[in-house]
Amino acid sequence: MVLLLAACASVPRPTLEAPSAAAPPYDAWQRVLEKYVDDQGRVNFAGVKNDRADLDNFVAWVYDYSPENQPNLFPTQAHVLAYHINAYNALAMHKVLEKDIPRDLNGLRKVTFFFFGKVRVGSQPITLAKYENDVIRKIQDPRMHVALNCMSGSCPHLPREAFLPEKLDEQLDREARRFYNESRNVQVDDANRILRLSEILDFYTEDFLKSAPSLAAYVNKYRDQKVPEDYQVKFIPYDWTIVRQPGT
Repeated sequence: MVLLLAACASVPRPTLEAPSAAAPPYDAWQRVLEKYVDDQGRVNFAGVKNDRADLDNFVAWVYDYSPENQPNLFPTQAHVLAYHINAYNALAMHKVLEKDIPRDLNGLRKVTFFFFGKVRVGSQPITLAKYENDVIRKIQDPRMHVALNCMSGSCPHLPREAFLPEKLDEQLDREARRFYNESRNVQVDDANRILRLSEILDFYTEDFLKSAPSLAAYVNKYRDQKVPEDYQVKFIPYDWTIVRQPGT
């Protein structure tokens, strides 16, 4: 019972003073990504742990400010979605550090990571699972699923730049093309007429079918080499291994 209560407790706000509410401090998050994420989206968590100022500063700002309590800072849907993507990714990275950089998020670790240990978004306590499903998905842009990153092996690659409202469409389209052209996410078995897709498309099927008649049709919006749309669809099991740079 004591362990369960501890898991349910909110993760404390980082101790560094957050910037003012004048503008989102995406430059701090950008520095984290540039310094500690490689071109394959792998994170040097040990490096971040020893140089936490930028991550803590951005997370502290997310804890205090959001489109709900500071709507003047987020005048368009692009501003809102860019905020939520950056916030989710930074909070996930922060939680990995708080969990002392686990090897993976399998089993009970997955439950505690996503469903317990609340963070805060704009001063409101929330779990990562509720944040994604009850807040971010309501924006109804399925491209978000190639941008949200929980630091696990089957997640989309974490890009080395913050998502910014002024170029969000370009960034999301780029990440969608990258994701759906990777063999780890889309596999065609012509011999057995099977199309294997990332389990992300199973988790959020209803989101993708709002903009395409089938999952295969949705994938083909971003594929260089189109996949057959009449094959049986199966899903590639999710890899919950924490994506860290080798030797870190």
